[in-house]
Amino acid sequence: MPTRDDIMERLRFCYDPEIPLNIVDLGLIYGVQVEEGDVVIEMTLTAPGCPSHNEISHDIRTTILNMPGVNTVKVNVVWDPPWDPSRISQEGREKLGIEA
Repeated sequence: MPTRDDIMERLRFCYDPEIPLNIVDLGLIYGVQVEEGDVVIEMTLTAPGCPSHNEISHDIRTTILNMPGVNTVKVNVVWDPPWDPSRISQEGREKLGIEA
């Protein structure tokens, strides 16, 4: 069975198509729950009405469903707390050339 850490590591292969950074380092993932192969991911987007919403959610589902031991994936988009650039990881800031 995959763990929360396994899921988080695999989510690093999912990107916001408008920003050259994975969704984990971008700070979009707020929570991951894994129970007997069923995965629930709580995430946000960089802005309400983000045009990439469906593409990102589909990418997450496809990526996680391809992991051994995963039966289902549910992606919940939440807006609280709202995303802002301070959520970007240090590694992400370096990749984007943003000062810490």
